[in-house]
Amino acid sequence: MTHSLSTIRKMWQLLEPVHAVLYYAPEAFEEAAALGYAVDERWPSYFPNRAAPLGAVDAKTVSDLFYSFNPDMVERYIAPAWRTATPEQVLTARRTAMDEVLRRILGERIGSPELERAAQMARRVAEAADTSDRPMAAANAALPWPDEVHMVLWQAATILREHRGDGHIAALRSHDVGPAEALVSHAAVGAAPEEVFASRQWTDEQWNAARGRLAARGLIDGDGHATEVGVRLRASVEKCTDELAAGPWELLTADEVDELTDLLMPPVLDIVGTGLLPMQSTLGIGMTYEYDDVESEAAS
Repeated sequence: MTHSLSTIRKMWQLLEPVHAVLYYAPEAFEEAAALGYAVDERWPSYFPNRAAPLGAVDAKTVSDLFYSFNPDMVERYIAPAWRTATPEQVLTARRTAMDEVLRRILGERIGSPELERAAQMARRVAEAADTSDRPMAAANAALPWPDEVHMVLWQAATILREHRGDGHIAALRSHDVGPAEALVSHAAVGAAPEEVFASRQWTDEQWNAARGRLAARGLIDGDGHATEVGVRLRASVEKCTDELAAGPWELLTADEVDELTDLLMPPVLDIVGTGLLPMQSTLGIGMTYEYDDVESEAAS
């Protein structure tokens, strides 16, 4: 069944916190520290945790697939990552961490019929995702499914968010928006303050150069704000992203999507309620876009 793009976006917004808590939970840092990673900041464990399903990939591959990070930053964290621990060790550690995290946060919901139903439905959607030319989604989809219901939900959320992320990069490339420009254009439409995007560690010179390239295309003004053309381009990128993310959701009827939404809301609120996740991020997860009069460019 074909669902509205607003529905596709809503399901991403619901499932993203389930996956993303991996990068902020103390249990994940404890497991990373046990492997030998520094935990005074989140990046030394973020990169291997997210990249581990790909195997011992190099910094160039991670830069291409994560897209919006300064390649120098990626090199700094990935170069020593697989000397510290193997991808297999990292995968074991992140499974252990997420099992502990979700048991702590969800409490009595663990093992409930509602969580089991949500996990079953999310898994069906994740298994329906076409991972052709979507390397991050394909790598996570190739991992064995866990037995625990809460971990099934986490793996499904992970596959679907990486499936969407792979599609988002394709959408950016089809609109000729490079890695730094992706962040500058997102800041320009108000997705988050520029300081939030500084976490990707582009230098002032690189950031200003990306601004200049967007300004030359008439996409931002002299103050760094998106022009009307820039707003429309960003909306087109997001529309294309939602279109590319829609495929697996066709498996569910409208009633089933509504059911899954209702089932996910309590555990997601539990996760958000911990305060572990940042209020603002580079994802622009709270942004809404008007798509009716926007034509998206098909991503190759």
